[in-house]
Amino acid sequence: MKKVFTNLTFWVLIAIIAAIILGNFYPDTAVKMKVLGDDFIALIKYFIYPIILLTISLGISNMGDLKKAGRVGGKAILYFEIITTFALCIGIIVSHAVKPGSGVDILSIKAGDISSYVKQANTFTWFGFLKENPTLQIVIVAIIFGIWLSKFRQKQKIIQPLSVASKYVFKTLHFVMYLAPLGAFGGMAYTIGKFGLHTLLPLGKLMICVYITCICFIFIVLGLLLRYYNISIFKFLKYISEELLIVLGTSSSEAALPSLIEKLERMGCSQSVTGLVVPAGYSFNLDGTTIYLSMSVLFLAQVYNVDLSLHQIIIIIGVLLITSKGAAGVTGSGFIVLASTLTAVKVIPVEGLAFLLGVDRFMSEARALTNFIGNGVATIVLSNNEKEFERSKMLVAFNKPEVKH
Repeated sequence: MKKVFTNLTFWVLIAIIAAIILGNFYPDTAVKMKVLGDDFIALIKYFIYPIILLTISLGISNMGDLKKAGRVGGKAILYFEIITTFALCIGIIVSHAVKPGSGVDILSIKAGDISSYVKQANTFTWFGFLKENPTLQIVIVAIIFGIWLSKFRQKQKIIQPLSVASKYVFKTLHFVMYLAPLGAFGGMAYTIGKFGLHTLLPLGKLMICVYITCICFIFIVLGLLLRYYNISIFKFLKYISEELLIVLGTSSSEAALPSLIEKLERMGCSQSVTGLVVPAGYSFNLDGTTIYLSMSVLFLAQVYNVDLSLHQIIIIIGVLLITSKGAAGVTGSGFIVLASTLTAVKVIPVEGLAFLLGVDRFMSEARALTNFIGNGVATIVLSNNEKEFERSKMLVAFNKPEVKH
């Protein structure tokens, strides 16, 4: 019993349950809890950038061979493209088969204001994407610094203090994670209080479809990838259960990014592969977001009785493959990408996005969780592919997870 009460996962779960109760019965008070979730994410972000900088630069400098860094990066990009394309096609197939938008009464749905999202979609540029994505900026700086450091003759004089700094950054992060229950409570309380469980009914079929599709993607697609390397998806999810609850409560995969990097290294993934794949994945390996985008486009087509031809569906897939890569680091990114896609396709009214606002926050949990798990699996797969995975560490981590909180 003492183990339960000292377990952070237990307290995060209690916080989420308490937040749902508060949001349902005292919505006005629950909405005010938003500051707790926002502040926790903001605090974690202070750790994301130094951890990415230290992990990538140290990883590249320790590689010794810069060709290897380029090879790992190339493999990561190829992997991201294949998996997100697969996720996109799964979303299209499920939506086409289940038809969650058929028979939906638009009058029963409270429409929101999407003017700001449409405006941002119309002004979207790749330079703006880079400018608004600090994580990607830090990745680029860290790669350049790591390359310079690898060629520096007296690099050990720099590597040693950087390694010490990395150790203390993670130690400090462990203390900050004690606040995770407060962050999860604030994020979930705001969601339930602001939008209410009643908003799920009109678009419940879509939401259920998105969740089921994401679950199938995790256990079938990602599960088979891990199975190929004789790793259980169930054991991996249990290993990162604490982080998954934090993501669930805050609706943000960034909230658990630093912990994911540490846990992947602890379970046997090399620092060099982890440092490159996880940060890059947060911008380009968004499996959950891709599923959500494809299903939402077809959902709106069904709501407006737009009979899409095979040619139009192929165009939608092509457009989403491009626009979905800009779905990170931008506020309201999902709606911005959807607006960009609908504007480009020009067969589905952009105004339909207004009907999705009510349940978007509830679906963001499915997106964030799938994105988070997908990046973890990507790192494990690429570490194994590079023969830089220590299975002995994984066995220890899975059977006797080290708790440092």
